This record gives sequence, structure tokens and C-alpha cells, in this order.
Amino acid sequence: MCGGDHPLGGQAVLEGVMMRGRRSWGLAVRRPDGQITLCSYPLSSLSERYSVLRVPVVRGVLALGQSLSLGVRALGISADLSLDEVEAGEGDVSAAETEEPSAQGSRGEFGWKELTLTVGVAAVMALVLFVVIPLGVAKYFEDYLQNALLFNLAEGMVRIIIFILYVVGISLLPDLRRVFEYHGAEHKVIHAYEAGEELDPNTVNRFSPLHPRCGTAFLLVVMVLAIVVFSLVGKPSLFLLVVSRVLGIPLIAGLSYEMIRYAGRHKEGLVARVLVWPGLVLQRLTTREPDAEQLEVAAAALVEVLRVEQGGEVRPFR
Repeated sequence: MCGGDHPLGGQAVLEGVMMRGRRSWGLAVRRPDGQITLCSYPLSSLSERYSVLRVPVVRGVLALGQSLSLGVRALGISADLSLDEVEAGEGDVSAAETEEPSAQGSRGEFGWKELTLTVGVAAVMALVLFVVIPLGVAKYFEDYLQNALLFNLAEGMVRIIIFILYVVGISLLPDLRRVFEYHGAEHKVIHAYEAGEELDPNTVNRFSPLHPRCGTAFLLVVMVLAIVVFSLVGKPSLFLLVVSRVLGIPLIAGLSYEMIRYAGRHKEGLVARVLVWPGLVLQRLTTREPDAEQLEVAAAALVEVLRVEQGGEVRPFR
């Protein structure tokens, strides 16, 4: 998410934060007993082995796929840690400290089978909400939308409205509201790290919970860019329109990645500010002000990744 050609990235998970570096990723989760459990893993990069995967747009598709994969894995681990008491190993510590993951941790009720089912249902819901319904609405008013650009503009506006209503709706759920608070904590910690500040909660809390290269901003760029790209498809049957949207997602994601990447490298430029501003506005829906304990968790995740990036050994949960 932040800084250089290999920026640090992150994601809020259940009662925790995942941070990603160039060669590793780490996770910090606040367990029910108040302790923070840390784990970390190596991160292999196909683009370092195959130069073709470093080509613009292609690298964006690869980065998106890897981010989704890491996100699902981090969610599974955080579910186990946050919903179940994991047996502490040697060196059991207080709630204010962090501990290494125990090799003898017990599996929570929310296992990989449940997570796979949840992801599958979410994918189907996303297809219906953000592809089928917007296309259906645009098709219904097709007679009033004389050209492909107007048709896709209507479809895109419906998609954006559904997305905003969806985010507002889920933000009313207490558990997801806490995820949004951890999302804000993740951003604050990375801002502080970029500024060279200490990662203690009091210092970190001074920074903004909004970040220009957040995934929320990326999604908004994808939805806006889709209006332009899909206008080239025209107005075929509803089935072909759905197929074109599904097949076109990787291309649009790759293009959007390059736009966000450009904005990140030219933060003070007019083009970058125009690209970033709508995403920052939208982030006000997906982030909340975190408390000191949530900032502590986000900072612990970042410190864990930096430790491994500097040559430390990884500490897998299981």
C-alpha cells in the first residue's frame, strides 16, 4: 500500500491486521484473552522469476490475485485466533505484550471448510450485486440509452450506488465496524512508518486513517474505469454482457493498478490528486477511528514484517 517499488501493504482482519512486505507477510491478532499473537510467512514472488510478469497491467493482475489469496488466508488464521482460545506455548505473556504462535494451537470452529464456503457465497453475491443487477437495470432502460457509453454510464452508476449502500449497510454490524476500526489502524501505522515516526499508539494516532493506495480507492478506480472500457463492448445480449464483465475484470484491475501506482509515485501532482481524492472520500465509509489497543495490534503486525524483512525467521501459526 505504501512507499517505493515494493510498498508495504496491509489488510484488516478479524480482531487484527495483516501486513505485507516484499519477501514476507505477517499477522497480529488480539485473542479473546487479550494477548496479541504474531505469525509470519515467506512471500514468494513469481514476477521475480518470470520477467514477463513484470510487464505493466500483467503485474497488476498478478498483484491482485496474490492479494486476494493472502487476504483469504489471513482471514482464516485470524478467525481461528479471534474466535477460539489458542493454547499458549512457552513464554505466555500479558495482554500488553505479544507472543509467538503456539505449535499446539487448537483449531477454532471456523475452519478452512467454512471459510471456503463463505468466500464462495461472497463471490456469487458479488456477481449478482455488482454485475447482474447493474446490467439488468441498464438493459431495462436500454431504449432510453441510445449509445454504448450512456448504457455503460448508467450501469456503472448503478454499480457504484449499490457498492456505497452495501458498505453503509455492513458498517452497521458491530463486528464489521470493528474491522473498519482495524482498517483505520492499519492506515495510521503505515503513515507513521512512512513519516519515520515511532510506532507507539500515542504517536501513531496523530495520523490520518485514510490512505491514497487503499483497496477501497482501488475498487472505485476499477468501477469508474469499467465504464470506459466496457463501452467498447457495445450492447449485446444480457448473457454476453455478463460474460464480458467477468472476463474483463483482470484487464481493468491491471489498468487500475497502474493508475494507483502512478498516483502513489506522484502524490503532489494534479493528476494523482484527482485520481486519489474520490477514493479518500469513499474511505470515510470503510475506516473508523481505532482505539489504542487496535493501534497496538496494527503496529505489532508491521514490526513483525519488518523483523522478517531484515533477516529474521518466519513464525508460522501452523
